[in-house]
Amino acid sequence: MLLGELDHSVSQLKGIGPQSASQLAGLGIISVADLLLHRPRDYEDRSTTVPLRDWTKAPVNTVVEVVAHDFFGHRRGRTLKVYVQDETGTATLLCFNRNFLQNVLKVGEKFRLYGNFTYRYGELQSSSFETEKLFEQSSSFGRILPIYPLTGKLNQGLMRRAVRDALRRYGRYVDSELPESLRRHFGYLPKSEAIRQVHFPDSFEQLDLALQGLSFEELLYFQIVVARRAYRRDESRRAPQLLPYRLQRRCIEALPFKLTADQKQVIEEIKKDLDGPHPMGRLLQGDVGSGKTLTALLSALPVIEAGYQVAFLAPTELLAKQHAERAAGFLEQLGVRLAFLSGHVKNAVRAPLLTALAEGRVDLIIGTHALFTEDVRFQNLRYVIIDEQHKFGVEQRGRLIEKGRNPDLLLMTATPIPRTLTLTFFGDLQVSSIRSMPPGRKPVVTHLARQDNEEKVYRAVRKELERGHQAYFVYPRISGDGESDLKDAETMALRLRETIFSDFSLALIHSKRPEEEKERIMHDFAQGKIQVLVSTSVVEVGVDVANATCMVVEQAERFGLAALHQLRGRVGRSSLQSYVFLVYSRELSEEGKRRLMVMKRSSDGFEISEEDLKLRGPGELGGTRQSGSLGLRFTDLNDDLELLQRARKEAFRIVKADPALALSQHQNLSRVLECCAPFPEELFAGG
Repeated sequence: MLLGELDHSVSQLKGIGPQSASQLAGLGIISVADLLLHRPRDYEDRSTTVPLRDWTKAPVNTVVEVVAHDFFGHRRGRTLKVYVQDETGTATLLCFNRNFLQNVLKVGEKFRLYGNFTYRYGELQSSSFETEKLFEQSSSFGRILPIYPLTGKLNQGLMRRAVRDALRRYGRYVDSELPESLRRHFGYLPKSEAIRQVHFPDSFEQLDLALQGLSFEELLYFQIVVARRAYRRDESRRAPQLLPYRLQRRCIEALPFKLTADQKQVIEEIKKDLDGPHPMGRLLQGDVGSGKTLTALLSALPVIEAGYQVAFLAPTELLAKQHAERAAGFLEQLGVRLAFLSGHVKNAVRAPLLTALAEGRVDLIIGTHALFTEDVRFQNLRYVIIDEQHKFGVEQRGRLIEKGRNPDLLLMTATPIPRTLTLTFFGDLQVSSIRSMPPGRKPVVTHLARQDNEEKVYRAVRKELERGHQAYFVYPRISGDGESDLKDAETMALRLRETIFSDFSLALIHSKRPEEEKERIMHDFAQGKIQVLVSTSVVEVGVDVANATCMVVEQAERFGLAALHQLRGRVGRSSLQSYVFLVYSRELSEEGKRRLMVMKRSSDGFEISEEDLKLRGPGELGGTRQSGSLGLRFTDLNDDLELLQRARKEAFRIVKADPALALSQHQNLSRVLECCAPFPEELFAGG
């Protein structure tokens, strides 16, 4: 039986009533499979003795004898105090709200004891402890216990009992999804045993082995998918064609500035792909403002000059229109026939535009999701460029690619992706990077400010406005909804307009405003008619106003590192010195502090992406909650690079050995790999 097929409700398990089942559902645990995949967040080692004298090294785990009882506090609120000793020392147990322990922890009897201790008032004390009679059969001592993520009134005891029951009734029947020969070759545990070891490990060595096997299985699944995509691209052969590059050279020579070394390198890398015998699959990552869009448009010119068509996809109408206006500025004079398409283009314009596109009278079309629609047809689509690729699903990208005959594909992201994530999700693509910034740009100065010090921030912004510059104010939500601790853009726009910056022009923009209104506001801001722009994170992507030198992000701890870095990229778009003020709440978590310190310390998007992976895991990078939505239950991409490379090697070997697998549409790992069972052992030799 596959683990995913254990769809029995958790309410069938020991101790899980309607209330507990409802609270488990809040953790995403509905079925027995969900419960068995609910990985402990930590473990308590009750298998190793830690005497009282070693209380500073680890939680105490020892056998003690009760030597006396006492009480302290007022008559009605008295609290039991139990004196205990082991061979190394004495201590007291403070039994807050547990005076009944007077009849359990009897003087002269011995107990197993586990707890965290501190030294106070001249004695060793603990108020957080567990005990068990020494000579009773133990379910909580002498072993390693899991500590689960909880919610509501759930407790560790209930979770452990439920998991034990699930393992006893169902866990032993779970089949491995790895081919047996592959599992044996690497020495991984059978899946049923690995799941048991994750929840109730016999030792930390066995736990590590179990996690390795389960992680390898997860990573192999993703690498099989990656290998299949790579195989299909390699099988899509075409006659090599040397494209003409006269138009590209003319355009580069006409630019009022020189390309950076990185831009030149990327253009050369794309040139080799476009001239090659296989359709290009390339990921272009570069920091905010590094010139990716220009690089992509320049790379498209040889394709256009050869008589083919190019599609450029952007996630928002605002960004797509900005790309189209800029492209028109330097491409139309070269004779490039350019068009713009979004869902708001009226039919009177849309119909003739689509006809021209289908007849090949449009060379480059820049648009939004509207390019996916069925009535959008090309005569000879050869090159697809997708900006901010993480904003689009795989199926969406596929619908656009299908409009051509295996067109070349360039994905772009302004959120640099850590190497482990690149290998996991984009391992079939070649990767290009633009790290250097255009000459003349100054690093953005980042300041951290607590909410109590906002007046200082407002004074600093006012100085920039009085110099003729412009500013952004960004808030975590659009409007108030009863959460008093969260500021919103609508309320703050009114306050800023009426009391703080009443002598400057101000506008509000957010995702719920009509597209025409957003376009008008952004146009006026770009033209300098608006000096203060109040918004949500809708300005995170693509807004480029060279005169904007200030950004204030309120309650910055509510934003992820990638979002903060993208927002910061909206300023510093010229030779003017720019500033970002990250305003944080009074109560800031440790993770929030670390995140903001990373922003203050570094302006390198590549470094920030690696820090984001360390702080938050792969879950929220790239615009999706990847840990959950992509099924990475046991893999830690911070530590598992070597395991990832092993899985990648085996996946590509498997797909190469069985081309039929590469062309299949199976997504379930067991079905993807079921054909591997008859493979000879030597296929897996050599690691």
